[in-house]
Amino acid sequence: MQESPRLLSPKIQFRTLILSDLHLGTKDAKARELLDVLRGVRCEKLILNGDIIDLWSLQRKNHWGPAHTAVVRRLLKMAEKDATRVVYLRGNHDDFIRRLIPISLDRIELAEEHIHEAADGRRYLCIHGDAFDTVMAKMRWLAVLGDISYQVLLDINRFYNRWRAWRGKEYFSLSQAIKGKVKSAVSFISRFEEHIQTLASRRGCEGVMCGHIHKAEDRMMGSVRYLNSGDWVESLTAIVEEMDGSIRVVERAELMRLITAQRLAYEAQKAELESPVLV
Repeated sequence: MQESPRLLSPKIQFRTLILSDLHLGTKDAKARELLDVLRGVRCEKLILNGDIIDLWSLQRKNHWGPAHTAVVRRLLKMAEKDATRVVYLRGNHDDFIRRLIPISLDRIELAEEHIHEAADGRRYLCIHGDAFDTVMAKMRWLAVLGDISYQVLLDINRFYNRWRAWRGKEYFSLSQAIKGKVKSAVSFISRFEEHIQTLASRRGCEGVMCGHIHKAEDRMMGSVRYLNSGDWVESLTAIVEEMDGSIRVVERAELMRLITAQRLAYEAQKAELESPVLV
C-alpha cells in the first residue's frame, strides 16, 4: 500500500528565533513588517531579547497602534497555539519587568538572562546588553536624553529619506550612522568586548547573543562568538537557529522570501493532493 505524501507546513520552521528592540509603543516601530514575519514562522523557542515594549517612549507620548497590539497577540498565540516556548528578557526600555523576574507562566518565562543550548550542543548567553553600557549603568539620565535625541534623529531621518526618494536615491539611515559612531565610543570606554568575553567564560558559554545597540552582527571576539539581533526600528533583523543547530543573522527581506516560497510550495502540494485522480 502506497503511503500518502506528508503535507508541507504553510510556515517556515526554525528551532529558535531571537528578536530584540521591537520598541512597540514608538512611532518608528515596524510592527506591521514584523507581524508579516511572525505569521509565517513557527519555532520551538522564541527569545525576546529586551526592549520589546518601550515604556520610556510610552511615558512621554503614546504611539501604540492596532499593529502593536496585533504583534503582542501573535506572540501570545505562538505560545498558546504553536506550543512555542517564549523567553522574555529584560531590556533597559522595558525594565518594568525587573520586579517580576524570574517568573514562569506556562510557556512564557521572564528573566534577566538566559542560556540557550543549540542543537549542536553549543551554549549561548542571551542578554540584552545594556549591562555592558557604561552610560546605562552609571548615568541613566544621560541614557534617557540620548533616547530622546535618537527619536528626534528618526524624525529627521524620515523627512531626509523622503527627499532622497524624490531625488531617486536609495534609503540611507542618517540616524544609524550617527548613533553607530556614538555607540562605538561608548563601547570602547566600557570595554564592551572584554566584558562579553569574561561573562561568557563565567557562564560556560561559547557565544553571546545581545541586542541594545541596534546593529546586527555575527563575529568572533577572541574565542567567543558574538551575535547581535539588531532591531525592528530600522535594520529589521533577527537571529535564527535552524533545526541542525546552525545559527545566523537574517534580514526581513530574506525571511519574507522564505515565507513566500514555503506558502507557494504548500499551496501547490495541497492543490495536487485535492485534485481528482483520472482513471
